[in-house]
Amino acid sequence: MAEERTPTKEEIAANIKKTEAETHKAAVEADAVETKAKAEADKLKAEARKTVAEAKQVELKLVEAQHEADRAEHKRKKELSADEHHFVYHFNGAFDGASVDKCLDQLNVWNRNEEAKGGKIEIVFRSPGGAVIPGMALFDEITAMRCAGWYFTTTCRGYAASMGGILLQAGDVRKCGPESYILIHEIASSAVGKIGELEDEVEFIRMIQDRVLDIFVDRSGGKVTKARLRSMYRRKDFWLSSEKALRLGIVDEIG
Repeated sequence: MAEERTPTKEEIAANIKKTEAETHKAAVEADAVETKAKAEADKLKAEARKTVAEAKQVELKLVEAQHEADRAEHKRKKELSADEHHFVYHFNGAFDGASVDKCLDQLNVWNRNEEAKGGKIEIVFRSPGGAVIPGMALFDEITAMRCAGWYFTTTCRGYAASMGGILLQAGDVRKCGPESYILIHEIASSAVGKIGELEDEVEFIRMIQDRVLDIFVDRSGGKVTKARLRSMYRRKDFWLSSEKALRLGIVDEIG
């Protein structure tokens, strides 16, 4: 058996150097693998964070879209609950050309709605009165629409004075709030001029007055006469409570 040779110093040094080189290489490779793994892990974490952020962004947009839909729905419900969609018109204030025209415009819109024709309309009056001629124009329009098939409820809230009380008579059903009041008085005029012009004006006013009395008497169903009405408001304002208006046939219902 051959005798084992002892490595030389040079060989031992070379082996040590080789081992150190291999160890260093392995360490470098391990570091590279670790660095790569860490980079991959960091990449995955970044992608996960991005996915979470995108998901939150989508969620926020969905919430915002829902809020917008809720606002739109609330706005739509509010619009649909408006008086014009329920065929209710509130006439607040005095009767003049502008206020009557505004009411007539709305009535014409409803009257031209073929789908709604023949339906029910309510006009709620809270008025101190006003000009007779514009008021009578509104009276005639309501009457014409009733003849065309519309059903009108005229309601007094607060007070329906003077022309307001007359227009209250235009409805199929006339209502008065329990704590509301109706005022009837002689037709007023602000005429000025020569005596002949004044006499003509008085004759015209008396004609209107007579027609107004006919309206009240006819709508009362015989509960009141022209003579009684004349005596009640001759040269004075005659206020009626809801109960008295009902007794005299000036309204049909209290409520």
